[in-house]
Amino acid sequence: MSFLVYSSVAALTFISFIHFYWLFGGRRGLTAVLPEKKEGGALFTPRLIETFIVAFGLLLVGFMLLVQFGAIPFLQPNILSKVFCIIFTFVFFLRAIGDFKYLGFTKKMNDSVFAKYDTRYYSPLCLYLAITLLLVWL
Repeated sequence: MSFLVYSSVAALTFISFIHFYWLFGGRRGLTAVLPEKKEGGALFTPRLIETFIVAFGLLLVGFMLLVQFGAIPFLQPNILSKVFCIIFTFVFFLRAIGDFKYLGFTKKMNDSVFAKYDTRYYSPLCLYLAITLLLVWL
């Protein structure tokens, strides 16, 4: 269980730092992380505030995962950490399943750079995070 929790926290932290990199003007990797329309071009362009919310939110999910696991000596698992983990279990499960068109295991658009990365990395990672969060609050 420790491996699941600590590897999940490491992944969440790493991905958060990537979002902070983009927040401060980094451009590398953007084409691989934004879903593309059938005609080409990004499906959406995230604003700075949205990027910040995701970056900070990923750190917060990792922190709450550590609290719920009991890995932070001065903070005990509580109802807030449990509810937070329950909510994000469903968020990551839903992200892994997808929207039946552009992302997740159910996507129909499979020929873009994003779709290839989503199938290989993003959706399996979301499923892994969802399972870890589920096991921590059960």
